[in-house]
Amino acid sequence: MEGNIGLLGAGLAALGVVGPGIGIGILTGMSTNAIGRNPDAAAQIRATFIIGAAFAEGLGVLAVVIGLLVIFLG
Repeated sequence: MEGNIGLLGAGLAALGVVGPGIGIGILTGMSTNAIGRNPDAAAQIRATFIIGAAFAEGLGVLAVVIGLLVIFLG
């Protein structure tokens, strides 16, 4: 019974990937729109986009690692 609860907790922890996925999608759309409106600032917008996407993806990886820790150590 306790093993099933641990797997449920791991699944809930892995749901933390949904937020960063939505965030990266919104970030991509907004940066594409900004580059379309101001092509001269494309390099600066692209650099900011990459930094923001890296932070969001880091949160997603953290959620997966926590889920795996719950499975194997829980």
